[in-house]
Amino acid sequence: MKKWMLLSAFVLLLAACNDENQEDEMDEEETEETDTTEEIEEEEEEEVVEEEEQMQQVQISEEDLFYDSHIYRLVDKNHALAEDYVPSDLVTVDVRVVYEDGANQLRQIAAQALSNLFAAADNDGITLYADSGYRSYDTQAGLYNSYVERSGEAEANRYSAQPGHSEHQTGLTMDVTSESANFQLLQSFGDTEEGIWVEENAHRYGFIISYPEGTEEITGYMYEPWHLRFLGISLATEIYESGLTYQEYLMERGFDIE
Repeated sequence: MKKWMLLSAFVLLLAACNDENQEDEMDEEETEETDTTEEIEEEEEEEVVEEEEQMQQVQISEEDLFYDSHIYRLVDKNHALAEDYVPSDLVTVDVRVVYEDGANQLRQIAAQALSNLFAAADNDGITLYADSGYRSYDTQAGLYNSYVERSGEAEANRYSAQPGHSEHQTGLTMDVTSESANFQLLQSFGDTEEGIWVEENAHRYGFIISYPEGTEEITGYMYEPWHLRFLGISLATEIYESGLTYQEYLMERGFDIE
């Protein structure tokens, strides 16, 4: 009788263990399914976020980059404007200038943006001066040739664009300076209170610094903290926040510009 009772107890205990093992296996399977589901959901969420970010990016087409009058026109050592391109909407800028009879014109949209930038700077106690805006193909040719005579071609190419390859010909670029930089276009401008303000705020008004410090291998030009190119607030802000040059930004977007 005792043997039978012990045997019955053993059978019941074994059955209970099997039930517990089955429950554990089911729990593990449910956990694995939950983990897999969560991973899938996370991947789907990441894809949605990526798609939303892409949708929020400024829309740019290849035609925009190579149409001379488009504000996104890419102009650099590898991409030139037509020799006879002259913007049709040039106006004289309504801001402080270094030279009253200097190159003080910009396209209308850029001139208004520059006025907004100067006004904001004034409000922050920053006094800026416009030095050089639109330059024609012929004017750029004269400047470039004089620099070659003075410095040699290799050195001139580091700080001056060949005719047709200057952003100034777009009518969307202005060089700015300050009294603290002796009204000159100096790299030390970037270390002044005015230069720092420009670097941190230009994008809010649609401008980027085309040739940031440490990017000469990318842009082909030495650091120019004074050189402001208008691209519109949205695109300028995207480029500023990316920490990239315009060329790098476009390549990251998938444009073949090399």
